[in-house]
Amino acid sequence: MTTTRRKFLTTGAVGAAAAAGLAAPARASETIKWRLQTYAGPALAEEVVKPAIEAFNTIANGQMEIELYTSDQLVPTGELFRAMQNGTIDAVQSDDDSMASPTEVTVFGGYFPFALRYSLDVPALFNSWGLKEIWEEEYAKVGIKHISAGSWDPCNFNMKEPVNALDDLKGKRVFTFPTAGRFLAQFGVIPVTIPWEDVEVALQTGELDGLAWSGITEDYTSGWSKVAPYFLTNNISGAWIGHFFANMERWNAVPAHLQQLMQTCFDQSHYHRQWWYWAGEAKLRVEGPDMTLTSLPAEDYAKLEEAAHKFWDEIAAESPLKAKVVDIIRKYNDTMVKAGVPYRY
Repeated sequence: MTTTRRKFLTTGAVGAAAAAGLAAPARASETIKWRLQTYAGPALAEEVVKPAIEAFNTIANGQMEIELYTSDQLVPTGELFRAMQNGTIDAVQSDDDSMASPTEVTVFGGYFPFALRYSLDVPALFNSWGLKEIWEEEYAKVGIKHISAGSWDPCNFNMKEPVNALDDLKGKRVFTFPTAGRFLAQFGVIPVTIPWEDVEVALQTGELDGLAWSGITEDYTSGWSKVAPYFLTNNISGAWIGHFFANMERWNAVPAHLQQLMQTCFDQSHYHRQWWYWAGEAKLRVEGPDMTLTSLPAEDYAKLEEAAHKFWDEIAAESPLKAKVVDIIRKYNDTMVKAGVPYRY
């Protein structure tokens, strides 16, 4: 068999790559292309998702490329689930609540009041307490692959006027998540849903009085610290539960090694946020130049927590599956309290 110089160079390059444990770059026509849209606006996406997508694209070495789109760029956030389900987009980073997921577990996405104290509670509940399997099963029923869950920042109020008592929230128009808004309405809060990129202007014009959407890190990152400069240190949740999802057919069409790479990069994204938020929440409370900190009296905060536990019972009464999730959350928190410091103070 005659070996030409061209054939020798080609096979030699592939052989060298194989010997080094690397896959040869795919030709452009063979590259798998995905579109992923995040709930986050451009400034926030720089931290919460962009590094993971860039890492995936680099390591995939031409075999696959994920194009990243930010909040409302391709479809409105409230239509993310349907767009992913029908294949308009391939993957989503969001909480269940914001993307209007039609599953039994949707109410627990985002901020389920007082279910979480710290960011580590999220991976603990999903990976050690059974929530991961529940989410995977529920999303598989509707043609969606649940790839992984992770934690984001806590849910604090940042307001145009200071909040020093629970009554100060009455009548305030607050941008927040659907479930958080449902819970807070009993205290006179008026929940408002608008596109993420319109929030800053809505605060400036008076359409909004504040937000219950994030911790202080995102207040600064998103530019809200200057237009809603009063930060209430009492949160209604110690972390936000967010996820990576994909259209199941598109996921199944991806080779196993790229599925594993995607999983690994998204897990790295969850890890990145653990320290980014943990450091940011503390540092910006102490050193942030824009925001004034306020706190509720202990008795007012106790009223919020008591109401949250009643809210859990209301949700549990809606279906057996919701009752199962609430039971896991309740047992987990009871265990943390019994474990004592540093799990609960």
